[in-house]
Amino acid sequence: MKAMILAAGKGTRVQPITHIIPKPMIPILQKPVMEFLLELLKEHGFREIMVNVSHLAEEIENYFRDGQRFGVEIAYSFEGRIEDGELIGDALGSAGGLKKIQDFQNFFDETFVVICGDALVDLDLTEAVKRHKKKGAIASLITKKVNKKEVSSYGVVVSDNEGRVKAFQEKPSIKDALSDCINTGIYLFEPEIFEHIPSGKKFDIGADLFPKLVENNLPFYALPMDFEWVDIGKVPDYWSAIRSVLQGKVRQVDIPGKEVKPGVYTGLNVAVNWDKVNVKGPVYIGGMSRIEDGATIIGPSMIGPSCCICEGATIDNSIIFDYSKIGKGVRLVDKLVFGRYCVGKNGDHFDLQEASLDWLITDSRRMDLSEPSPQQKAMAELLGSDLINIPD
Repeated sequence: MKAMILAAGKGTRVQPITHIIPKPMIPILQKPVMEFLLELLKEHGFREIMVNVSHLAEEIENYFRDGQRFGVEIAYSFEGRIEDGELIGDALGSAGGLKKIQDFQNFFDETFVVICGDALVDLDLTEAVKRHKKKGAIASLITKKVNKKEVSSYGVVVSDNEGRVKAFQEKPSIKDALSDCINTGIYLFEPEIFEHIPSGKKFDIGADLFPKLVENNLPFYALPMDFEWVDIGKVPDYWSAIRSVLQGKVRQVDIPGKEVKPGVYTGLNVAVNWDKVNVKGPVYIGGMSRIEDGATIIGPSMIGPSCCICEGATIDNSIIFDYSKIGKGVRLVDKLVFGRYCVGKNGDHFDLQEASLDWLITDSRRMDLSEPSPQQKAMAELLGSDLINIPD
């Protein structure tokens, strides 16, 4: 069976991570989220998979290649152009990307599944296809019920007693929401759907295609299903996903490495004297990382591979990406450190270099660090007070 993973978006709501990593490549404990989607598709017999790419396309293509090592076949559809020898991403919209592939060579010749590449999903796709076909639908949308307090973060789907979609509400207020069923970004289509998607123009599934289906009274259904769905569309979502994984709440994600003490997992060759550090799980520490004496790590926290947590530093409910060095005495609470950026769990972030804080948090591979000047220290105290606790 055939499927498509939508992977062309810029991921603006997950910046600054997506400055250098496309959303489908964002790691969940060192494993890209799209890899989990491939495993799900393979489990349910979807072995021929198209992926549309645009922003940082080479990162996705170089990792997954033709899919052989994942037990599937993958081909890519690039959306963009070349200007002055440089690839410029220019996404066509989710439906426009589908149409480009179909116009190229009628790939989608049977019932197919489309999945957004930015969520952890544990869905019985086999059952979803059965329900879709039983309805006689041209299109089906997998929905999930959420707490009414959460509806304003999602697209709300309104359907009748038969499940036929009647309307959409994009992130309505709690009082205006007509349903507690949300769009999960998982769709099932028949090939006839392409009769309703124009060629060569930007066209979105949710904003353009679905309203058109409703307007024309076509057999378009919502399929409410109870399944695990962890969205990482925004920085707070990613934060929540990592916490849930570390706490063992996500079935399809095992914590890698070995458990060296209750709730504490490490990769290979982590340099640490467990008698001289304070570690409270759940915590994951990547391979070839160094935790110096006097450091404190409080979970849920993730420290990527090849990091260095210096003497007296504290990592509390934080996510540290690979090759990060956290300086002596620095205290990070509810923070995400990614390259040259320090990010709060609500998405607020600042550039460590621009803020003159790269002597406190830097790349662990740097060997050219010198003692900060009085001006740098003063700037760090001024700019860092609300974001990190600066050591004396």
